[in-house]
Amino acid sequence: MSFITWTPLEVASRTTLCQLPLWRAVEAQHVVATRTLVDTPQEQELLEALLERDKPVVPSAAAGLDYLLSTPFRYPPPLGGSRFRGYTDAGVWYGAERVRTACAELGYWRWRFVTASAGLRRLDAVPHTVFQAMVYASSVDLRVQPFRSDQPFWSDPVDYSVCQAFAQVARTAQVQLIRYRSVRDPQHGGAGAVLDPGAFVGSVGVSRRQTWFLSVDRERVEWVRVGSQPGAPQAYEFTFDADGKPRPVPLRPGPPRAAPHR
Repeated sequence: MSFITWTPLEVASRTTLCQLPLWRAVEAQHVVATRTLVDTPQEQELLEALLERDKPVVPSAAAGLDYLLSTPFRYPPPLGGSRFRGYTDAGVWYGAERVRTACAELGYWRWRFVTASAGLRRLDAVPHTVFQAMVYASSVDLRVQPFRSDQPFWSDPVDYSVCQAFAQVARTAQVQLIRYRSVRDPQHGGAGAVLDPGAFVGSVGVSRRQTWFLSVDRERVEWVRVGSQPGAPQAYEFTFDADGKPRPVPLRPGPPRAAPHR
């Protein structure tokens, strides 16, 4: 069965209830960025309030969630959309089943920024929050049959049109979570696209947080976790080809860099 023939009724017949912890990585500079513009915490609080007033309204379904969960439902996607979200579609929160996969996904987009910016050679190490949220949702898994037959469409590194069309059908079928294979992770770990903020479990949704430093140059992406042992840091490195597919990381002398001291 091809993606062209999927109907909401057929998709709904393939759904299962799923409880799943998902990881996501985001830059951790939101507080620091405004603090450097003012002299006191009180001025920062006022500035944050003014900025909040001009932001898009948080959808009612996401109200009360931690901002780490509600933000993707609040803002439009980039021009052209994202893998399971067309430009005019409602929000999607992307997560991964493993920290490594979450780091690969965000790292790819930071690498794309560097390689697409004339004169920019690298991004020095910047702290990021890698956090976990639990979802309990009506889900479909594109890694199993009959969806798996269309794996080349789900994994296309640049053309999201089929995924976006499927997500629209899935929404009509009341699907809250689409599970799929990560495109940017060289091990193709599991990933999830949360279509409904009501799928998050708990009063605010976020259950665990870690701090990692991300540095990027035109050759590779490197993540190092804060608190890792200096002699054996917890770290990941990724490289990508021109089509956005992961490729083997070239060897270089010496151990991975330790996280910067801040």
